[in-house]
Amino acid sequence: MTPNPYLFIIVFVGVALVFPVIPLGLAWLWRRFFQPSKPGMEKNATYECGVESLGDAQIQFRSQYYLYAIIFLIFDVEAIFLVPFAVAFTGLPVGAFIAILIFLLLLLEGLIWAWGKGCLNWAK
Repeated sequence: MTPNPYLFIIVFVGVALVFPVIPLGLAWLWRRFFQPSKPGMEKNATYECGVESLGDAQIQFRSQYYLYAIIFLIFDVEAIFLVPFAVAFTGLPVGAFIAILIFLLLLLEGLIWAWGKGCLNWAK
């Protein structure tokens, strides 16, 4: 008798759902029955490093900085994809070389596009 081919997926999804729910449920029960409620001014106050907040907490940043960070992350992660290729360069077939060449050309195209859009200009 062979088991249902979807049995493994059902068990996997069941464990994936139950495994995080059990600790959350236990934490909720612990808080509900064993932790006393102590509302008050000091407990509900804003606390950051022991220093009382002064003024407006919202500071405006130029969105350009976030764009620099995203572009850096994209090119940084793409460089990580190049490491396994560089390690096994001599043992790879020609098809792998062509695939990584296409990958590098797409990466170069993205850099040229970002440069052409003015995303890499610091003095704006």
